Amino acid sequence: MKHTFKTLSLAAVLALTITSCKKDVKEENAQTEVSEETLSQIKAAGFYNGGVKKVDGGYLVEGDIVLTEDDLRSKPTSPDMVVANEEHYRTNNVVKASTYPTIKVALNNSSSAHQAVFSAALDEAIRRYNAQGLTIRFSRVTSGANTTVVAFYEVSNVLGSSGFPTGGGAPYSQVKMNTYHYSTSTSSSNVNYIATIMAHELGHCIGFRHTDYMDRSYSCGGAYANEGASTVGAVFIPGTPSGPSANSWMLACVGSGVNRPFTSSDVTALKYVY
Repeated sequence: MKHTFKTLSLAAVLALTITSCKKDVKEENAQTEVSEETLSQIKAAGFYNGGVKKVDGGYLVEGDIVLTEDDLRSKPTSPDMVVANEEHYRTNNVVKASTYPTIKVALNNSSSAHQAVFSAALDEAIRRYNAQGLTIRFSRVTSGANTTVVAFYEVSNVLGSSGFPTGGGAPYSQVKMNTYHYSTSTSSSNVNYIATIMAHELGHCIGFRHTDYMDRSYSCGGAYANEGASTVGAVFIPGTPSGPSANSWMLACVGSGVNRPFTSSDVTALKYVY
């Protein structure tokens, strides 16, 4: 079974979250509340405008990105890129390391049954980033957080969600984890699986887009799906593969229970940006 990552809402210029596909969970008919004008704005912003859904705070596009009205009105610019396959990408906005050298992350979980495994998984996700010697670090806190991990329950295709950094360089403020999809087991395999999802969502919070941005079918299966124009909001990271980047932590979909620590190409991407 494959899971995809889905988006929640964003802050400042473009924002993205992560969706999860689960078998026997059907997608809702998405486009009924979305005007043609909005669909045109979404396309102009560089995102696929099929299957768009109106959600709290904006519009859910591509199954895992939420764009606000402000995002649709903004005019981001990014360097032109060669036509891509599955290289690594960052957003127009990244975290300003001089202002946020340490990103403080708190777990404000509303599911007592998941507290132990979520806590262990967040520690593991933070460890993975901090082991890379980047110009930013993550630190677990109980108050004064820049980013908070919260739980919610929803019978849907959403694994979790987050967004992109603000125009001022602040990390996105929230990661949401859908307990519908997660076991409460504290086994190492389950901790590593949930840490993989959290690390992916935190990746969006600091400005990374999906590795298979140009073709979600690479990790999700099904038909070819392009996540939007290559010149808007998806900046190619030099030194990363020009072909498929297998097992990347930022692939759009992940198999149930799969652990994805950083690959060598992931590390290249992280160290280039930070």
